[in-house]
Amino acid sequence: MSLTIKKPGRGRRVAAGSLIAVAALGLSACKGGTDAASRPSSAAASAPSSDTGQGSGAQASGSGHSPGAEPQSSAPGGHRSSAAPGVTPKGTVPRTTRSQSSAMAASDRCTAAAMSLRLGHADIGAGNIRYPLIFTNKSKKACTLRGFPGVSLINRDGSAVGKPATRAAGAGGVVRLQPGQSAHAVLHTVNEGVSDTPCWAKSQIVYVYPPGSKESMTTGSDGLRVCGGRFDVTAVEPGSLG
Repeated sequence: MSLTIKKPGRGRRVAAGSLIAVAALGLSACKGGTDAASRPSSAAASAPSSDTGQGSGAQASGSGHSPGAEPQSSAPGGHRSSAAPGVTPKGTVPRTTRSQSSAMAASDRCTAAAMSLRLGHADIGAGNIRYPLIFTNKSKKACTLRGFPGVSLINRDGSAVGKPATRAAGAGGVVRLQPGQSAHAVLHTVNEGVSDTPCWAKSQIVYVYPPGSKESMTTGSDGLRVCGGRFDVTAVEPGSLG
């Protein structure tokens, strides 16, 4: 008995070939997906790290802070500021303005070393006693004074007599002194008996800080005594008054 083997028809051969091709494409796609996932894209590889301070988004502006973090100002000491760049908070003065103003005032101001000091004669009247406190420019160049001197009464041993003089009247204007010229402030108290407040002990020295100065000057007080608890000083004015 003989067997007859039938060959597959043309249609079946085409279908089998199609299945093999589809399987091959599927394997290739899977392999390609795996390789793509394991490699960073060129854009991701070229992006700078956030450690450099040049990240994207908020960090790309150079702030170097994560969103919501409070920015640090560039002021010395690490103080924080909510002011926008170039805007000065109210109540403060820009650093450059402060330094320039101080330098200009210091270069032209009459210093304690450039002046002499003396107490003028008392002017007594209507229950008041006034003494001119006289500053004279002894240097070889002009200088200026403005404002109130700081004045205290002391003894030779340095002990204080009473309290420092308070300020009287307005601050006045700038007084420019050429070499040899003088300016004065006026010390004021009252006569004994004008007030029930007892008089201070007599002083020996007038201890003075010229306006704007951190250096002191002294002169004899000629026994100046404050009574009635009244001791004040005016701002400097031109002239010596005696």
